[in-house]
Amino acid sequence: MPDVVPVLVHEAAVHLPNHGIASIGGNIDEEHDVFLVDLVRKRRSIKKYLTRIIGKIQPDLIGLSSMAWQFDTCVKIAHLIKTLQPGVKIVVGGYHATLMSQETAASKEARWIDFLIRGEGEEACRRLVNALAGRDRLADIASLSYKVDGVFIHNGPGENLDLSTLKLPLRDKRRLTWGYHLFHSKIELIETSRGCTRTCNFCSMRHMYGRTFRTFPISRVLEDIDDIYYNKKTRYIFITDDNMVLKPDRVIELCDAIIARNYKGLRLIVQADCLSMAKNEVMVAKMAEAGFCSVFLGIENISKKSLNMADKGDTGSFAKQAVDNCHKHNMMVIGGLIFGFPEDDEAAIRENYEFFNQLQADAAYCQVLTPYPKTGMREQLLEQGLVTNALDYKRYNGLWANVRTRYLDSEQLQYQFWYQRQVVLGWWNPPAQVRSQGWAWISIWRFIFKPFLKIRYRRIMKKYGWQGRYQKEMQRWEKMNKFHDLEEY
Repeated sequence: MPDVVPVLVHEAAVHLPNHGIASIGGNIDEEHDVFLVDLVRKRRSIKKYLTRIIGKIQPDLIGLSSMAWQFDTCVKIAHLIKTLQPGVKIVVGGYHATLMSQETAASKEARWIDFLIRGEGEEACRRLVNALAGRDRLADIASLSYKVDGVFIHNGPGENLDLSTLKLPLRDKRRLTWGYHLFHSKIELIETSRGCTRTCNFCSMRHMYGRTFRTFPISRVLEDIDDIYYNKKTRYIFITDDNMVLKPDRVIELCDAIIARNYKGLRLIVQADCLSMAKNEVMVAKMAEAGFCSVFLGIENISKKSLNMADKGDTGSFAKQAVDNCHKHNMMVIGGLIFGFPEDDEAAIRENYEFFNQLQADAAYCQVLTPYPKTGMREQLLEQGLVTNALDYKRYNGLWANVRTRYLDSEQLQYQFWYQRQVVLGWWNPPAQVRSQGWAWISIWRFIFKPFLKIRYRRIMKKYGWQGRYQKEMQRWEKMNKFHDLEEY
């Protein structure tokens, strides 16, 4: 989908390829023609681009993948596709199709959708393609939902895949969209594992894989890196794993294998939990030696009451050690905080930002607690009457307040989430490690964009004050994922 998250993935600064559809495309049997389109690279001309490319390819089947907050756009694109080529079949997968398959099948939007794939898509989609070619039966394909006389039939769920059997994702000329970048550098994605055994009840992951953790063979991971490093000539790799560091011994083994390959200039980015990074400095050191340059740490919140509600341990007590371990070995830390737990008030929000400053992490990615479909957190918040937006999933990207707390209504929560960040965290000041990794774009930020933005916001503040600046920022967020060429669908 073309939808992006403001702040984390800007319209122009960062565009990451979608690894899920690339992996599904790479595992379709070779006798079929497969093409990959990532609409994050076509945000400004979706209808024009799809009209041209669908008319050229004349596909038999089109697969669409979306998160809950992207599903509105997904339906509009499905409608557009059916208008352009009525005979084409459309299959929808991803988190929303998995968690909300029954609701989607019963909705009016189902008229634009022919199939749903729930959970992992590589095997189910491979078999679906073969079934449409007459070499398999729809009724025999686990995790597939299909129509009989216009009504969806839901086959039983399939078992988790054996990751050692999966082929590499598509990164060759079959990928029709290109130009993926992290600021000025090319970037690609890989995965080394799937799933997570942590108990966080705000997460949708267990509905995809269950509470499991599976790893790709190290030889397969190296093959994947080789493809990116030698064939794509790319040095930055984001690892999509939900929590790669759950098994420290395996991480060390993988790092040793990467080190032995002697990749020059390889830069790896990963997400991890505070506990593992705090208690395994030997692993952190090995990661740094292997080329890991940046890690996203899920700190979440410093309130023990909030963490207990989220079924998380006391991450605050491990966060400082985790950050220190990373910095000791020259790894940049992006810390994640979540606001909007039932007991959060203005002071609690400010204290969490102040705690983040004390950690001395290098950058922050903060979200508002979101009641994602089918999660335990959603059920708790609904029972307590704290969900204020239960159905408009387009606002479920983590930056909109869809809940209230016992002390703040949704609008107050939204404002405090934004305001306290401005006054407590302030302008981003890139640390020395970050400057050494990207001196060119960091210099552009420090000496061109940042001074310009300071002048601009000084003028806005003088004219409108904090509330006026806040309203302008919210308007920008609102416009981020509105696509005018899709409004008629």
